[in-house]
Amino acid sequence: MSIWSRISLTITAIGDSISAFLAKITAPRPSPEMSIAFTIGVIALGAKMAKADGVVTGAEIAAFKQVFRVPDRELSGVARVFNLAKQDVAGYDAYARQLARLFANRPQVLEDVIDSLFHIAKADGAVHERELAFLASVAEIFGFSERDFARIKARHLPPAKDDPYVILGIEAFASDDELRKHYRKLVRDNHPDKHIAAGVPAEMIEVATERLARINAAYESVARERGL
Repeated sequence: MSIWSRISLTITAIGDSISAFLAKITAPRPSPEMSIAFTIGVIALGAKMAKADGVVTGAEIAAFKQVFRVPDRELSGVARVFNLAKQDVAGYDAYARQLARLFANRPQVLEDVIDSLFHIAKADGAVHERELAFLASVAEIFGFSERDFARIKARHLPPAKDDPYVILGIEAFASDDELRKHYRKLVRDNHPDKHIAAGVPAEMIEVATERLARINAAYESVARERGL
């Protein structure tokens, strides 16, 4: 059974409160339930954020489908979660706090959430101020510092998008040895297999794969510049 089929069954069972469902999950380690919680939480935040600029556009919906790689036959189940989140009286911060609790020791998973939301936000050609404020607020709830958020944002928005040091999250004056050690840690922490093991469903691993590719490209750029 696909993650989307399991989500459809879960939504039928939980009724009309996504936040209450997330609050009940206490799994201490990755499990099918955690994968469902991750996916529902991200969809719910995506629904809340898609309205942050005042309107949900067709481009944002298309980006949502692309990020989550939803087969056409499973769209109805995802739409139920999306619409339920829009109608839920709980604010986006309630969803964010539940995800932060569930993945407290897995910051890379929480970074997947922020990256996914950026993909949705920029789908209409621009990330609006309200959307950026939404993303910054979610990142803060997740425990990311302003510098962490700047690093994540740099993968998506110019001009920092073209700065390999910002993408890597390291100062330009770092030594070659510090750079190598930092890069190796980034590769370990951001390998897609590690994200799957932490509870990210395989259907949604493309975001982590793209992030690792950008990290590799940034390091290669710096390595060429330094003659490493």
